[in-house]
Amino acid sequence: MKHSFTIITEYINDDFRAMQAQPEDTEDVLSLLRETAEWLRSQGSSQWSALLKGEDSHDTAGAIRRGDVFVFKKEGDVAGMVILLQQPSAWDFELWGPKAHQADGALYLHRLAIRRKYARTGLGRDILGWSSSGIQFDNKHVMRLDCVGDNERLNEFYPRNGYTFVGKMNGYSTFEKPLQS
Repeated sequence: MKHSFTIITEYINDDFRAMQAQPEDTEDVLSLLRETAEWLRSQGSSQWSALLKGEDSHDTAGAIRRGDVFVFKKEGDVAGMVILLQQPSAWDFELWGPKAHQADGALYLHRLAIRRKYARTGLGRDILGWSSSGIQFDNKHVMRLDCVGDNERLNEFYPRNGYTFVGKMNGYSTFEKPLQS
C-alpha cells in the first residue's frame, strides 16, 4: 500500500534522521522492540511482553512492508521508531469505538520506542513531536494514541507534549492531538 505523505523535517534532535523504514531495517526494528520489551520487564511492566515470546500483535514486518513504520537513525543505527497508521487497527476500533472509522481523519500512533543507549536524550519527545508536525499525511487532522492506564510516566508525558486525555477504555488511556497543516 502506498502512502501519500511528505516528510517536512528530515533531521530531528540535531543528529537523528527520520525516514520511512525499509525491508532491510526489519531486523533492527524488531531488535529495538525486543530491547524495549526487556527494559519494560526490568522496570516491572508486562507491557509488550508478548514480543519476548516472539509474538508481535502489530505485525511489524508487515507494517514495514506497508510503509507504516518510521525509523530515526544516527549514523546508520536505528535509534528509535514509531508506527503511524492511516487507518485504525482492530485495536484502535476497540479503544476508540465509533470515533474510529475509515474516514475519521486520524493517524494512529503505535509502538514509539527508543534504543536504551539513546534514552534521556529527548529523542522520545522529539519523535512524538515529529509525528505530529514533521510529517504530513493527506486528509489527516488528528493524531490518536493510547497507553497502559496505570503507567504514570506515560500518562503525564503525553499531556506535557500537547496531547489531550480523551478517556479510559479497558485499562488503557486514550489521547489525541490536532495535527499541524
